[in-house]
Amino acid sequence: MALLLDGPPVASLDDYRRIGGGRAVETVARLGPAQVRKEILLSGLRGRGGGGFRTGRKWAGVVDSAPAPRYAVCNGAEGEPGTFKDRVILRHDPYAVLEGLVVAALAVEAEVAFFVTKAHYTEELGRVRDALEELAGAGLTGGVDVRIVEGPDEYLFGEEKALLEVIEGRDPLPRLLPPFEHGLFARSIVTGWAGGGSPAVDPVVEHPSPTAVNNVETLANVPFILERGADWFRSIGTRDSPGTLVCTIVGDVRVPQVVEVDMGTPLQAVIDLAGGPLEGRTHLAALSGVANPVIGPEHFATPLDHESYRAAGLGLGSAGFVLYDDTACPVTIAAELSRFLYVESCGQCRSCKFGCGEITRHLDRVNEGTATENDIEVIGARLRTVNEAVRCYLATEEQVLISSLLTRFPEEFALHLDGRCSVPEPREILVPKIVDLRDGTVTYDERHRYKQPDWSYADPAG
Repeated sequence: MALLLDGPPVASLDDYRRIGGGRAVETVARLGPAQVRKEILLSGLRGRGGGGFRTGRKWAGVVDSAPAPRYAVCNGAEGEPGTFKDRVILRHDPYAVLEGLVVAALAVEAEVAFFVTKAHYTEELGRVRDALEELAGAGLTGGVDVRIVEGPDEYLFGEEKALLEVIEGRDPLPRLLPPFEHGLFARSIVTGWAGGGSPAVDPVVEHPSPTAVNNVETLANVPFILERGADWFRSIGTRDSPGTLVCTIVGDVRVPQVVEVDMGTPLQAVIDLAGGPLEGRTHLAALSGVANPVIGPEHFATPLDHESYRAAGLGLGSAGFVLYDDTACPVTIAAELSRFLYVESCGQCRSCKFGCGEITRHLDRVNEGTATENDIEVIGARLRTVNEAVRCYLATEEQVLISSLLTRFPEEFALHLDGRCSVPEPREILVPKIVDLRDGTVTYDERHRYKQPDWSYADPAG
């Protein structure tokens, strides 16, 4: 069923009211923050940004961790390769996202909330600004000061600890502690790290200022749960992963698109909605972004829920699926995606930047057919240590993804050591960092191939 993407785009507050929106503040006032947290916990809503953590438990943890001030944040800095669903949701119905953010703020007893996204997502920003103006004008923000923050294009901007840094006016360099331990505008007792902001408005405080950070899709579900009840939400999807899932399906499919399905729907059904493989081709594998192991065709029938994917040794991620068919070389895929993670690494943690760089350089040699067994040994050694003492998950993504490709396609890497490839005419593999996706056409960020490890860009002319 469609829930978040049902019907035509929600173009105005009147449209939103017609589908049952706009009642969240009244509901919170009637139930109280504690009961709202309980209702969201009872609904079983899980984060749709990749981790799958239970939203009600996250909110309760923020309240229990320290006294006010507290903050709520909507993470709209979508940048995972192969993922476009948050931008589609914002284009379709920004009101539900903002109302969900207001509920989150009220539920954790915060007076200030932030909607955060990338500055170049101009279409989405326009929709959010207009929707916020209407909601505030109608008195539907519950006294919460909702602020919009625009940030850079870096991949790490979407990492929640780096997201807080950007809100405070700094670069997206992940801080050491998670938001519920070291939130916005706070001084870390452990590290001494002090938050930024304007002292007159957001004074640095000596306690943690715990902050609830939720994904766009997660928050868009909240108003509907409060309106229709936890039992209604649990009637959709599976017992442990209720609700719907908004999936991006791109790569080697006939019609790249964003679709909404019940949690527990097999990946194959989503692939079928995108038209299946191209004429005369066979799907080799799928990737759920760059944070999880490669998905082989034998798992295309695995239900799209956290429990089933975990049992299969896979990761659901943010449900952005990139399909590769038998015209794609797995070695080239590994080299290109490793390079993506290498250049996007911020460099704060030496094991990550050095390890990702070494892995990428040796994968390039394998891909070019100039490597020896020593290159494979170096790759293996670096994969074992790349995520030692790191601040964020990026190095683990490198470890998990590249290890899974090596394990699944050992014969391909062996062929390349002999200067051969099983694909008769290997094609270019472009990192599926999506610029736009609409009407069955996807546009990737071709400029990213020129991005350098220091986050600058090389001159395409050489």
